[in-house]
Amino acid sequence: MIKALLARIHQKHRTTPYPAEPARLPELFRGAPDLDPEKCPSDCALCVDACAHGAITAGAGKTLSLDMGRCLFCPECTRACPHGAISFSNDHRLAVNRREELIVTSNQVRRLAAALDERIRALFGRSLKLREVSAAGCNACEADTNVLSTVGFDLGRFGIQFVASPRHADGIFITGPVSENMHLALLKTWEAIPEPKIAIASGACAIGGGPFAGSPAIHDGVGDLIPVDLYIPGCPPHPLTILDGLLRLLGRLEESR
Repeated sequence: MIKALLARIHQKHRTTPYPAEPARLPELFRGAPDLDPEKCPSDCALCVDACAHGAITAGAGKTLSLDMGRCLFCPECTRACPHGAISFSNDHRLAVNRREELIVTSNQVRRLAAALDERIRALFGRSLKLREVSAAGCNACEADTNVLSTVGFDLGRFGIQFVASPRHADGIFITGPVSENMHLALLKTWEAIPEPKIAIASGACAIGGGPFAGSPAIHDGVGDLIPVDLYIPGCPPHPLTILDGLLRLLGRLEESR
């Protein structure tokens, strides 16, 4: 115990100051996409062809859109585009309330997740307990969620905690594409959470199946199974992306921050 205390004293304060201060992200982090279809030749579809997951759509009249719910945030589209029409910013704020808000276009003002209604916020705003269900995830989303409970992020300081039993939870946090083998377990967990409750889909797999979309072994995410209140895109979402979405859902962040 003494050694542990001495180690903590030596380490000093290690918790991220976000959201009191701007997020600090690595230079190579790929966040919200930036699209500039004016740079696209009318007959070019190199980015569409390069995306193995159908996240990019290009149409007539230099229209370009990217679905963050299907995007794995890999660099293949940016490498394929010789015109610089697609790039990824360092903006970690990606969570939204509705599935269609994950589709980004060049002239669209991106909407960030809004807070729950006042009645639900009054119940969950200071103490939100979540039961996570890994519905056949690869453990990348699960790892980035788990790290939020460490000293580096200290999720508990916001009154948010992951719990072991759905009967002690206020909502469900889903990762993975929902395999057939996890289908019933997911629904039973959701049913066991007392009303009122919320659902959060985290990661490309939980939102739309990710790289497994279309497989008969999965349900292409949770959207058709449970009403989702918060979508957090990414493969996997960065811990600060997850934290940002949770805080917005609870009304703890201004939309512009």
